[in-house]
Amino acid sequence: MAEEENVRFIRLQFTDLLGTIKNVEIPVSQLPKALDNKMMFDGSSIEGFVRIEESDMYLYPELDTWMIFPWITDEGKVARLICDVYNPDGTPFAGDPRYVLKRVLKEAEELGFSTMNVGPEPEFFLFKTNENLEPTLDVNDDGGYFDLAPLDLGENCRRDIVLTLEKMGFEIEASHHEVAPGQHEIDFKYADAVTAADYIQTFKLVVKTIARKHGLHATFMPKPIYGINGSGMHCHLSLFRGNENAFYDENDPLGLSETAKHFLAGLLKHAKGFAAITNPTVNSYKRLVPGYEAPCYIAWSAKNRSPLVRIPASRGLSTRVELRNPDPAANPYLALAVMLAAGLDGIKNRLPLPEPTDRNIYVMNDQDRAEAGIESLPSTLKEAIEALKQDEVIVKALGDHAFTHFVEAKEIEWDMFRTQVHPWERDQYMTQY
Repeated sequence: MAEEENVRFIRLQFTDLLGTIKNVEIPVSQLPKALDNKMMFDGSSIEGFVRIEESDMYLYPELDTWMIFPWITDEGKVARLICDVYNPDGTPFAGDPRYVLKRVLKEAEELGFSTMNVGPEPEFFLFKTNENLEPTLDVNDDGGYFDLAPLDLGENCRRDIVLTLEKMGFEIEASHHEVAPGQHEIDFKYADAVTAADYIQTFKLVVKTIARKHGLHATFMPKPIYGINGSGMHCHLSLFRGNENAFYDENDPLGLSETAKHFLAGLLKHAKGFAAITNPTVNSYKRLVPGYEAPCYIAWSAKNRSPLVRIPASRGLSTRVELRNPDPAANPYLALAVMLAAGLDGIKNRLPLPEPTDRNIYVMNDQDRAEAGIESLPSTLKEAIEALKQDEVIVKALGDHAFTHFVEAKEIEWDMFRTQVHPWERDQYMTQY
């Protein structure tokens, strides 16, 4: 295929602990060596990987992920393969996020679940760039939810992104303008968990690449602008036994099986514990505030969209739960691993499902919420890190290496933020004191 399509370079892609795509680019002449799992790289230079003394790592390409990028460089076409990371002794590297997810999926398999299907909904903003192609804070339109041109000036860019994704094999279900000016969403067909995480990483790469061609900057930062909605990445989740959706029960009033209810109870129980993974930045918690449609309260409902988990109306094979707090800054492999681990804990321990909350939680006061037993998600990254440390199920799902290095990186991030003096403080206090 490389020969037929005039592919000159191959990117061997993998993801670091913080969710950033890394790649080793090789000329096509080195492809046989790569397919033989012989390509090495220096793991000590990657965030959250290993120390200098143990830096040699190997890339094992997953052949199903072969994809030729539709954009052509002067030197010919570029293709990519997503890789798993291995130690020199041939064992999977414990800090590889893709491996972390595969490990939790194996646990699901042992419980009889062959597949976890995931339908992600990543949102993003398009900003204008200045003459140096650096992002400004000017969004490129004044559109709102489902608006059309002329308000939605991002339409051409978004259409271009959709066409590019389709050329790369994505099945796009919908694309539309989101609530905030400059905010967009493109939904693609659900897939098994590993493929869905691969898709999310590819999607981010394509969105940023095509936006740049339109002179725009695409960002998956959860809350780039104060006072308008932030960007989420709602995840639709379901477990299958072969071809049977384990979440569906036609005899239940809501159409939900006991498995679905226990899974949902697990999500609610561990929501605080996995927040640091699904909402991994200081900025993530600026999105999780009342008033902007993002969930900040731990509850579920089949009717309203204010709780953390919603049950969409479709039934049968489409029965699923929608977790609404994740944001697109999350490392998708780790995020899906901890969601699955939380749900499996609910199933294994047959956790009882609390009553649904069918009222708008945003209009409930503290006392109303306390009486309904509704707790809040962490309100800062610091709180989320502390909750993660206390949650044995989530810590175990991540494994020692990923947990230790992730927490270390995030505590440094929190400390940098905490000790930094921000423009808001100067605006507030410089003249007052």
